Amino acid sequence: MSISPKITPIYQTSVFTFEDLNALEAYFEQPNQSYMYSRNGNPNTDELADEINKLEGGQGAVATSSGMSAILTAILVYSQSGDHVLCAEEIYGGSAALLSQELTRMGVQISFVPMDQMYSFDSYVQPNTKLLLVETISNPMMTVLDLAQVAKACQAKGIRLVVDNTFASPVITKPLELGADIVIHSVTKYLSGHSDVTAGVTICKEPADAQRAKQIVVAWGLTLSPFESWLAARGLKTLKLRMKQHSENGLALAQYLQQHPKVSAVFYPGLPDHPQHAMAAAQGNGKFGGMLSFRIADDVETVNRFMRGLTHIPFAPSLAGVTSSVSYPLGTSHRALTPEQREKMGITVGLIRLSVGIEEPEELIADLEKALAAI
Repeated sequence: MSISPKITPIYQTSVFTFEDLNALEAYFEQPNQSYMYSRNGNPNTDELADEINKLEGGQGAVATSSGMSAILTAILVYSQSGDHVLCAEEIYGGSAALLSQELTRMGVQISFVPMDQMYSFDSYVQPNTKLLLVETISNPMMTVLDLAQVAKACQAKGIRLVVDNTFASPVITKPLELGADIVIHSVTKYLSGHSDVTAGVTICKEPADAQRAKQIVVAWGLTLSPFESWLAARGLKTLKLRMKQHSENGLALAQYLQQHPKVSAVFYPGLPDHPQHAMAAAQGNGKFGGMLSFRIADDVETVNRFMRGLTHIPFAPSLAGVTSSVSYPLGTSHRALTPEQREKMGITVGLIRLSVGIEEPEELIADLEKALAAI
């Protein structure tokens, strides 16, 4: 009796066996046709990478142990000791810390480019500049970059463009189609979608870059486990449906918060007064995602009263699950930045980041109303 599972089984094994020496040699001649050791490759890990590669329209992808390892992999594809890397000034704090605190120890030079100079950054480019790292939608201020324009500027200067597409997902934006060379995701977030996986992925426009990314992941031990891969692949199947609801709910909550007297500012590209609203609508196919930030009074106790006033929306230092959560950039995602960097980005005491889930929006608004009343 043959067995044909509808869903790929979990290959929870660290190693695969060979019949004889001929089979071993065959593996080394065509490693993509079989498996030897799960750090080098596993059916579950490969399935996840292949499915995300299709969604992003890439020419090869590799799953990694986290979003941070995906960023590291992408940077190492194009740079080494003695090279220079550019990074958007407004970016996830972990990304900034990786570049400024760790890669500099390896001899990589780093420069941060202000957001108002992202389309003309000639003064930051050096002869050894290799790449620019940006986010499709910035964390946590929700600034949206015109990726086609950024890519054009990079191409004119002969440098590579690496785009963190975590906040948007390929349902909203496909950076490779707009000129990016590598796209990365924290699969932990929207792609897996259920707050039960830690994973990343690096997707390349060129097959040679994808092969190099795979070599880096294997050599550095950044490989994702089979079970995490299986969970993420399962979550990926509902991505399109989830992103639709995330976007609808995100707009509803942004509109609610914008009219509340205790909220001084709301940052969400779906609002008509957002500086990049029209461009974000065109680039995102009319969707704006489920991430937003808003500002209440710059007072620690006020923020604490707001957090304690929430019943159904937990305070959690992550994002993009099916259930909503709030985060505090000053004390979590951007804690590693200097006070000067945080002030320049607008990350103040009263800034709250809201990851809008797929619950009924009326329930979320009622919870926010109660918490805002507490302040």
